Amino acid sequence: MTIGTLIRRAVLAGAAAAALAATPAFAQKTKLTVYTALENDQLDPFKKAFEADNPTIEIAWVRDSTGVVAAKLIAEKDNPRADIIWGLAASNVGAMAAMGMLEPYTPAGAAALKPAFRSGKTPDTWIGMDAYLSVVCFNTAEAAKGKKTKPVSWADLTKPEYKDSIVMPNPASSGTGYLTVAAWLQTMGEEAGWKFMDALHQNIAQYIHSGSAPCVQAAKGERLIGIGLDTRGASEKTKGAPLELILPKEGLGSEMEVTAIVKGTKNLEAAKKLADWATTKKANELYAKTYPIVAYPGVTNLPPNYPADIEKAMVKNDVEWMSKNRDRILAEWTKRYDGKSAPKAK
Repeated sequence: MTIGTLIRRAVLAGAAAAALAATPAFAQKTKLTVYTALENDQLDPFKKAFEADNPTIEIAWVRDSTGVVAAKLIAEKDNPRADIIWGLAASNVGAMAAMGMLEPYTPAGAAALKPAFRSGKTPDTWIGMDAYLSVVCFNTAEAAKGKKTKPVSWADLTKPEYKDSIVMPNPASSGTGYLTVAAWLQTMGEEAGWKFMDALHQNIAQYIHSGSAPCVQAAKGERLIGIGLDTRGASEKTKGAPLELILPKEGLGSEMEVTAIVKGTKNLEAAKKLADWATTKKANELYAKTYPIVAYPGVTNLPPNYPADIEKAMVKNDVEWMSKNRDRILAEWTKRYDGKSAPKAK
Protein backbone atom coordinates (compact mmCIF):
# COMPACT_ATOMS: atom_id res chain seq x y z
CA MET A 1 0.00 0.00 0.00
CA THR A 2 1.48 3.36 -0.98
CA ILE A 3 1.95 6.28 1.39
CA GLY A 4 -0.53 8.27 -0.70
CA THR A 5 -3.21 5.63 -0.22
CA LEU A 6 -2.62 5.59 3.55
CA ILE A 7 -2.91 9.36 3.70
CA ARG A 8 -6.15 9.32 1.72
CA ARG A 9 -7.62 6.65 4.02
CA ALA A 10 -6.56 8.60 7.09
CA VAL A 11 -8.18 11.76 5.75
CA LEU A 12 -11.42 9.93 4.93
CA ALA A 13 -11.48 8.22 8.34
CA GLY A 14 -10.91 11.55 10.04
CA ALA A 15 -13.71 13.16 8.08
CA ALA A 16 -16.08 10.32 8.95
CA ALA A 17 -15.19 10.58 12.65
CA ALA A 18 -15.72 14.33 12.57
CA ALA A 19 -19.11 13.87 10.92
CA LEU A 20 -20.16 11.33 13.56
CA ALA A 21 -19.00 13.63 16.35
CA ALA A 22 -20.96 16.52 14.86
CA THR A 23 -24.19 14.55 14.35
CA PRO A 24 -25.63 15.02 17.87
CA ALA A 25 -25.21 18.80 17.59
CA PHE A 26 -27.05 18.89 14.28
CA ALA A 27 -29.72 16.47 15.52
CA GLN A 28 -30.43 18.40 18.71
CA LYS A 29 -34.00 19.70 18.69
CA THR A 30 -35.54 22.81 20.21
CA LYS A 31 -37.86 21.77 23.01
CA LEU A 32 -40.98 23.92 22.91
CA THR A 33 -43.05 24.01 26.10
CA VAL A 34 -46.70 24.25 25.04
CA TYR A 35 -49.46 25.00 27.57
CA THR A 36 -52.86 23.70 26.51
CA ALA A 37 -56.39 22.74 27.53
CA LEU A 38 -56.90 20.60 24.44
CA GLU A 39 -58.48 17.22 25.05
CA ASN A 40 -56.03 14.39 25.75
CA ASP A 41 -56.91 12.54 22.56
CA GLN A 42 -55.96 15.60 20.49
CA LEU A 43 -52.44 15.94 21.85
CA ASP A 44 -50.66 13.13 20.02
CA PRO A 45 -52.12 13.86 16.54
CA PHE A 46 -51.31 17.59 16.93
CA LYS A 47 -47.76 16.89 18.09
CA LYS A 48 -47.04 14.36 15.32
CA ALA A 49 -48.43 16.57 12.56
CA PHE A 50 -46.49 19.66 13.64
CA GLU A 51 -43.22 17.83 14.25
CA ALA A 52 -43.46 16.08 10.88
CA ASP A 53 -43.42 19.52 9.22
CA ASN A 54 -40.91 20.98 11.71
CA PRO A 55 -38.41 18.21 12.49
CA THR A 56 -36.06 20.51 14.43
CA ILE A 57 -38.72 21.29 17.06
CA GLU A 58 -40.11 18.98 19.73
CA ILE A 59 -43.35 19.77 21.58
CA ALA A 60 -43.48 19.24 25.34
CA TRP A 61 -47.11 19.50 26.43
CA VAL A 62 -48.30 20.92 29.75
CA ARG A 63 -52.00 20.04 29.78
CA ASP A 64 -54.83 20.67 32.23
CA SER A 65 -58.34 22.12 32.34
CA THR A 66 -58.86 25.68 31.11
CA GLY A 67 -59.04 27.27 34.56
CA VAL A 68 -55.96 25.46 35.87
CA VAL A 69 -53.85 26.31 32.80
CA ALA A 70 -54.90 29.96 32.91
CA ALA A 71 -54.13 30.22 36.63
CA LYS A 72 -50.73 28.58 36.10
CA LEU A 73 -49.80 31.01 33.32
CA ILE A 74 -50.79 34.02 35.43
CA ALA A 75 -48.92 32.68 38.47
CA GLU A 76 -45.81 32.36 36.28
CA LYS A 77 -46.23 35.82 34.77
CA ASP A 78 -42.90 37.19 36.07
CA ASN A 79 -40.99 33.99 35.34
CA PRO A 80 -42.74 32.31 32.40
CA ARG A 81 -42.16 28.60 31.85
CA ALA A 82 -44.38 28.27 28.80
CA ASP A 83 -43.16 29.18 25.33
CA ILE A 84 -46.57 29.23 23.67
CA ILE A 85 -50.26 28.59 24.33
CA TRP A 86 -51.99 26.27 21.85
CA GLY A 87 -55.62 25.58 22.69
CA LEU A 88 -56.93 27.80 25.51
CA ALA A 89 -60.16 29.84 25.79
CA ALA A 90 -59.91 33.26 24.15
CA SER A 91 -61.49 35.03 27.12
CA ASN A 92 -58.70 33.70 29.37
CA VAL A 93 -56.00 34.59 26.86
CA GLY A 94 -57.57 38.02 26.39
CA ALA A 95 -56.96 38.71 30.08
CA MET A 96 -53.31 37.78 29.58
CA ALA A 97 -53.07 40.17 26.63
CA ALA A 98 -54.38 42.97 28.84
CA MET A 99 -51.72 42.07 31.44
CA GLY A 100 -48.93 42.31 28.85
CA MET A 101 -48.16 38.59 29.05
CA LEU A 102 -48.25 37.86 25.32
CA GLU A 103 -45.72 38.43 22.55
CA PRO A 104 -47.46 40.31 19.69
CA TYR A 105 -47.09 38.34 16.47
CA THR A 106 -49.18 37.98 13.34
CA PRO A 107 -48.53 34.48 11.98
CA ALA A 108 -47.87 33.82 8.32
CA GLY A 109 -51.20 32.94 6.75
CA ALA A 110 -53.31 34.75 9.36
CA ALA A 111 -54.79 37.01 6.67
CA ALA A 112 -56.55 34.00 5.15
CA LEU A 113 -58.50 33.25 8.35
CA LYS A 114 -62.04 34.38 9.15
CA PRO A 115 -61.91 37.87 10.72
CA ALA A 116 -63.73 36.70 13.86
CA PHE A 117 -60.76 34.46 14.62
CA ARG A 118 -58.26 37.36 14.74
CA SER A 119 -57.47 39.38 17.87
CA GLY A 120 -58.06 42.65 16.01
CA LYS A 121 -54.68 44.00 17.13
CA THR A 122 -51.68 44.87 14.94
CA PRO A 123 -49.67 42.71 15.35
CA ASP A 124 -52.10 40.08 16.63
CA THR A 125 -51.93 39.06 20.28
CA TRP A 126 -53.68 35.74 19.62
CA ILE A 127 -55.13 33.75 16.74
CA GLY A 128 -58.32 31.68 16.93
CA MET A 129 -58.49 27.98 16.17
CA ASP A 130 -62.06 26.75 16.68
CA ALA A 131 -65.31 27.93 18.26
CA TYR A 132 -68.15 26.53 20.33
CA LEU A 133 -71.55 28.10 21.00
CA SER A 134 -74.61 27.89 23.21
CA VAL A 135 -77.94 26.91 21.67
CA VAL A 136 -81.48 26.22 22.88
CA CYS A 137 -82.27 22.50 23.05
CA PHE A 138 -86.07 22.17 22.85
CA ASN A 139 -87.82 18.85 23.54
CA THR A 140 -90.61 18.68 20.96
CA ALA A 141 -92.26 15.61 22.53
CA GLU A 142 -92.59 17.30 25.93
CA ALA A 143 -93.78 20.47 24.21
CA ALA A 144 -96.54 18.55 22.44
CA LYS A 145 -97.68 16.98 25.71
CA GLY A 146 -97.90 20.32 27.45
CA LYS A 147 -99.03 22.24 24.37
CA LYS A 148 -96.03 24.56 24.68
CA THR A 149 -95.05 26.85 21.83
CA LYS A 150 -91.58 26.79 20.30
CA PRO A 151 -89.40 29.77 21.27
CA VAL A 152 -87.66 31.64 18.47
CA SER A 153 -85.83 34.26 20.53
CA TRP A 154 -84.10 34.66 23.87
CA ALA A 155 -86.92 37.01 24.86
CA ASP A 156 -89.43 34.19 24.33
CA LEU A 157 -87.80 32.23 27.15
CA THR A 158 -89.23 34.70 29.67
CA LYS A 159 -92.83 33.75 28.81
CA PRO A 160 -94.84 32.42 31.78
CA GLU A 161 -95.59 29.15 29.95
CA TYR A 162 -91.96 28.08 30.52
CA LYS A 163 -92.13 28.45 34.32
CA ASP A 164 -89.63 26.05 36.00
CA SER A 165 -88.95 24.26 32.71
CA ILE A 166 -85.55 25.70 31.69
CA VAL A 167 -82.05 24.65 32.73
CA MET A 168 -78.78 26.37 31.81
CA PRO A 169 -75.12 26.21 32.84
CA ASN A 170 -73.96 28.16 35.88
CA PRO A 171 -71.58 30.79 34.44
CA ALA A 172 -69.42 30.73 37.55
CA SER A 173 -68.49 27.08 36.93
CA SER A 174 -69.11 26.57 33.20
CA GLY A 175 -67.44 28.28 30.26
CA THR A 176 -70.57 27.66 28.20
CA GLY A 177 -72.62 29.41 30.88
CA TYR A 178 -70.31 32.41 30.96
CA LEU A 179 -70.16 32.85 27.19
CA THR A 180 -73.97 32.83 27.15
CA VAL A 181 -74.31 35.48 29.85
CA ALA A 182 -71.53 37.61 28.36
CA ALA A 183 -73.25 37.54 24.95
CA TRP A 184 -76.55 38.70 26.47
CA LEU A 185 -74.85 41.62 28.19
CA GLN A 186 -72.93 42.60 25.06
CA THR A 187 -75.84 42.38 22.62
CA MET A 188 -78.61 43.75 24.85
CA GLY A 189 -76.54 46.23 26.84
CA GLU A 190 -75.92 45.71 30.54
CA GLU A 191 -79.10 47.27 31.92
CA ALA A 192 -81.37 45.40 29.52
CA GLY A 193 -79.27 42.25 29.84
CA TRP A 194 -79.69 42.05 33.62
CA LYS A 195 -83.38 42.85 33.27
CA PHE A 196 -83.71 39.95 30.80
CA MET A 197 -81.88 37.59 33.17
CA ASP A 198 -84.14 38.68 36.05
CA ALA A 199 -87.15 37.64 33.97
CA LEU A 200 -85.48 34.45 32.72
CA HIS A 201 -84.64 33.50 36.31
CA GLN A 202 -88.35 33.13 37.04
CA ASN A 203 -88.48 30.26 34.52
CA ILE A 204 -85.19 28.60 35.48
CA ALA A 205 -85.53 25.27 37.26
CA GLN A 206 -81.83 24.98 37.98
CA TYR A 207 -78.40 26.31 37.04
CA ILE A 208 -76.16 23.30 36.37
CA HIS A 209 -72.37 23.06 36.70
CA SER A 210 -71.87 21.77 33.15
CA GLY A 211 -72.16 23.09 29.62
CA SER A 212 -73.36 19.74 28.25
CA ALA A 213 -75.87 18.70 30.93
CA PRO A 214 -78.72 21.11 30.03
CA CYS A 215 -79.15 19.62 26.55
CA VAL A 216 -78.82 16.12 28.01
CA GLN A 217 -81.62 16.84 30.50
CA ALA A 218 -83.78 18.26 27.71
CA ALA A 219 -83.02 15.20 25.58
CA LYS A 220 -84.21 12.90 28.36
CA GLY A 221 -87.40 14.91 28.83
CA GLU A 222 -86.38 15.88 32.36
CA ARG A 223 -86.73 19.51 31.28
CA LEU A 224 -88.48 21.13 28.35
CA ILE A 225 -85.61 23.46 27.48
CA GLY A 226 -81.86 23.31 27.98
CA ILE A 227 -79.52 26.18 27.13
CA GLY A 228 -76.29 24.36 26.39
CA LEU A 229 -73.39 23.33 24.21
CA ASP A 230 -74.02 23.15 20.46
CA THR A 231 -72.24 19.86 19.79
CA ARG A 232 -73.93 18.12 22.72
CA GLY A 233 -77.35 19.12 21.46
CA ALA A 234 -76.54 17.72 18.01
CA SER A 235 -75.18 14.46 19.41
CA GLU A 236 -78.23 13.92 21.64
CA LYS A 237 -80.53 14.48 18.66
CA THR A 238 -78.47 12.00 16.62
CA LYS A 239 -78.96 9.42 19.37
CA GLY A 240 -82.70 9.76 18.77
CA ALA A 241 -83.80 12.37 21.29
CA PRO A 242 -86.83 14.47 20.21
CA LEU A 243 -84.79 17.67 20.24
CA GLU A 244 -84.87 20.73 18.05
CA LEU A 245 -81.81 22.95 18.17
CA ILE A 246 -83.02 26.54 18.14
CA LEU A 247 -80.81 29.50 17.21
CA PRO A 248 -82.45 32.52 18.86
CA LYS A 249 -82.85 35.38 16.43
CA GLU A 250 -80.84 37.82 18.60
CA GLY A 251 -77.75 35.68 18.03
CA LEU A 252 -75.60 33.16 19.88
CA GLY A 253 -72.78 33.59 22.33
CA SER A 254 -69.53 31.85 21.49
CA GLU A 255 -66.06 31.15 22.79
CA MET A 256 -63.00 30.01 20.89
CA GLU A 257 -59.73 28.26 21.53
CA VAL A 258 -56.68 30.25 20.52
CA THR A 259 -52.92 30.22 20.00
CA ALA A 260 -50.65 32.86 21.55
CA ILE A 261 -46.92 33.26 22.16
CA VAL A 262 -45.87 33.87 25.77
CA LYS A 263 -43.79 37.01 26.26
CA GLY A 264 -40.35 36.16 27.58
CA THR A 265 -40.02 32.83 25.78
CA LYS A 266 -36.41 31.83 25.16
CA ASN A 267 -37.52 29.94 22.06
CA LEU A 268 -39.19 32.76 20.16
CA GLU A 269 -38.33 31.58 16.65
CA ALA A 270 -39.60 28.07 17.35
CA ALA A 271 -42.75 29.51 18.95
CA LYS A 272 -43.34 31.61 15.83
CA LYS A 273 -43.06 28.47 13.69
CA LEU A 274 -45.75 26.81 15.77
CA ALA A 275 -47.94 29.93 15.58
CA ASP A 276 -47.49 29.94 11.80
CA TRP A 277 -48.35 26.24 11.54
CA ALA A 278 -51.41 26.68 13.78
CA THR A 279 -53.00 28.93 11.12
CA THR A 280 -52.55 26.48 8.25
CA LYS A 281 -55.29 24.56 6.53
CA LYS A 282 -53.69 21.32 7.73
CA ALA A 283 -53.92 22.45 11.36
CA ASN A 284 -57.52 23.57 10.92
CA GLU A 285 -58.42 20.19 9.46
CA LEU A 286 -57.20 18.70 12.75
CA TYR A 287 -59.28 21.20 14.75
CA ALA A 288 -62.32 20.28 12.65
CA LYS A 289 -62.15 16.68 13.85
CA THR A 290 -63.37 17.97 17.22
CA TYR A 291 -65.12 21.27 16.49
CA PRO A 292 -67.50 21.96 13.58
CA ILE A 293 -66.49 25.64 13.35
CA VAL A 294 -62.84 26.47 12.72
CA ALA A 295 -60.84 29.52 11.66
CA TYR A 296 -59.91 28.49 8.12
CA PRO A 297 -62.61 29.27 5.51
CA GLY A 298 -64.02 26.22 3.79
CA VAL A 299 -62.79 23.72 6.38
CA THR A 300 -65.86 22.12 7.96
CA ASN A 301 -66.81 18.81 9.45
CA LEU A 302 -70.40 19.25 10.54
CA PRO A 303 -71.70 16.33 12.62
CA PRO A 304 -75.18 14.94 11.97
CA ASN A 305 -78.00 17.25 13.08
CA TYR A 306 -75.65 20.20 13.60
CA PRO A 307 -77.28 23.43 12.31
CA ALA A 308 -75.63 24.25 8.99
CA ASP A 309 -76.22 28.00 9.35
CA ILE A 310 -75.09 28.32 12.98
CA GLU A 311 -71.98 30.36 12.17
CA LYS A 312 -74.16 33.16 10.81
CA ALA A 313 -75.85 33.38 14.21
CA MET A 314 -72.62 34.05 16.13
CA VAL A 315 -72.68 37.49 17.74
CA LYS A 316 -69.62 39.72 17.55
CA ASN A 317 -67.73 38.84 20.69
CA ASP A 318 -65.27 41.09 22.50
CA VAL A 319 -63.16 38.49 24.30
CA GLU A 320 -61.05 41.09 26.08
CA TRP A 321 -64.23 42.65 27.48
CA MET A 322 -65.34 39.17 28.54
CA SER A 323 -62.09 38.57 30.39
CA LYS A 324 -61.76 42.04 31.91
CA ASN A 325 -65.30 42.01 33.28
CA ARG A 326 -65.53 38.34 34.27
CA ASP A 327 -65.12 38.78 38.04
CA ARG A 328 -67.56 41.68 38.19
CA ILE A 329 -70.19 39.90 36.08
CA LEU A 330 -69.93 36.64 37.99
CA ALA A 331 -70.16 38.41 41.34
CA GLU A 332 -73.34 40.18 40.22
CA TRP A 333 -74.79 37.01 38.70
CA THR A 334 -74.09 35.01 41.88
CA LYS A 335 -75.69 37.66 44.06
CA ARG A 336 -78.85 37.64 41.96
CA TYR A 337 -79.34 34.02 40.92
CA ASP A 338 -77.17 31.55 42.81
CA GLY A 339 -80.11 30.41 44.93
CA LYS A 340 -81.17 28.13 42.05
CA SER A 341 -77.74 26.63 41.44
CA ALA A 342 -77.38 22.86 41.61
CA PRO A 343 -75.31 21.54 44.52
CA LYS A 344 -71.67 21.13 43.54
CA ALA A 345 -70.38 17.57 43.36
CA LYS A 346 -68.04 16.72 46.23
